[in-house]
Amino acid sequence: MSDDAPAPVVIAAGKLWRRLTRRDSLVGRLIRLASVWFICSLVITGIALTAYFHEVTMNRFQERVGQLADNLFSVVNIDANGIDTSRFVDARSVIIHSGLYWQVGEVDAKGVLAAPVTSRSLWNEQLALPAKVLADAKAHNGTSVFYNGAGPVGEPLRVAVIYSMVGGKAYVFMAGEDSTPVERDVRTFAFLTAGALIVLALGSLAAIFVQVRVGLRPLFDLTGEIAAVQGGRQQRLTKTYPAEITPVAAQLNAFLDYSQEVVERQRMHVGNLAHALKTPLSVLMATAGEAEGVLPETMRKQAETMRAQVDHHLRRARAAARSQAMGERTPVEPVFDELAVMLEQVFQDKGVVIDWRAPEALAFRGEKQDLQEIAGNLLENACIWCQRKVRITADFLEADQTMNLAIEDDGPGLDESRFDEVLKRGARLDESVPGSGLGLSIVDELVRAYGGQLRFERSVWGGLKVVAKLPANLQE
Repeated sequence: MSDDAPAPVVIAAGKLWRRLTRRDSLVGRLIRLASVWFICSLVITGIALTAYFHEVTMNRFQERVGQLADNLFSVVNIDANGIDTSRFVDARSVIIHSGLYWQVGEVDAKGVLAAPVTSRSLWNEQLALPAKVLADAKAHNGTSVFYNGAGPVGEPLRVAVIYSMVGGKAYVFMAGEDSTPVERDVRTFAFLTAGALIVLALGSLAAIFVQVRVGLRPLFDLTGEIAAVQGGRQQRLTKTYPAEITPVAAQLNAFLDYSQEVVERQRMHVGNLAHALKTPLSVLMATAGEAEGVLPETMRKQAETMRAQVDHHLRRARAAARSQAMGERTPVEPVFDELAVMLEQVFQDKGVVIDWRAPEALAFRGEKQDLQEIAGNLLENACIWCQRKVRITADFLEADQTMNLAIEDDGPGLDESRFDEVLKRGARLDESVPGSGLGLSIVDELVRAYGGQLRFERSVWGGLKVVAKLPANLQE
């Protein structure tokens, strides 16, 4: 096995997933609905958690900025000598572009800050004071008002503004802090939450997969056994099933027994009917004997015709009964070999050579007697009309579990306009050749009894090629 070959467990999982997610599968529909609902729930949960974390984190960050502005408002002294900020101490505010900034200044009548005192961290820059924010701060005199601004190097800031009248003059106390670390924490939380929810989703889907695999395994086993019975690999359901499925398996076995009983009863009735009809015909034939005359000759001909018709319809009834039976399988290879040997001996004087080919594991899903009758009749016709060569092949078609049984010869062939005609009951390929003409009709009816089809084609040798499509499978 190559290194890149998929592991057996992956193949099994893939097959199970395809079975469960088929559009016509009820379980597949439920799994798809549950998966969509579960994934949507996780997505909504992740968005809600991230939004909540962002809200809480930003509120705490804003409270910290507000406390900074309150401290500034509380300790800064404003008198006739100007603004004294010496009592306000914050180590970060003395580091240039540290991310923590403050400023205090007088606001003139036009709403412009006049020579504000700023923290060293601002260097030669000032915090912007939008007119709308100033108006809002006036409305909330002595209370912090917040807005999003930009720092001296363009970093995002959360700024707190306190407006107050001191000595008849308007002053603003402003403090701001870089919100980049907070946003980074929120993004980190979002990524971690997404990762955790993805792991949870994968784990939950794996758990669902295992539960379905274990829970539905008996149903898959039951389906496999039914297919095995239908394919002829076993006669009954033999596995042990859970209590919920045991009644179903028991009913199926009872149905199989009943079907087999019905088939056997039909066979018995057909056999009894054959004896009941053939005995009077034998009496008529014996009565006519070897006597000459119009009446004895008419009796013999009519009795032979009746016997042929009785054989035909009884054979058809037996085929119909056998085709209803489940579990019958006949290896194709031995039947071909047996028929080829027998017919080569029968047509030894003609020098007929029969070439047969069939996969060793190929099996006809029906009784051996029916396969012998179908292949035997077609082979015999081919041997009659061939020059010397006859070929019989069987090819398995996995898609619909059937086989194409083909018989061809190197004879004169048959005009395509007569393909449908020769399948009629009593029709013959050549009226000069003795026979009742029922052979191809019998083959056609047997093939149809098994749900198959008979068709004619031109052989590669120029003769006739007859193809019968029959139910089949490969033996394990």
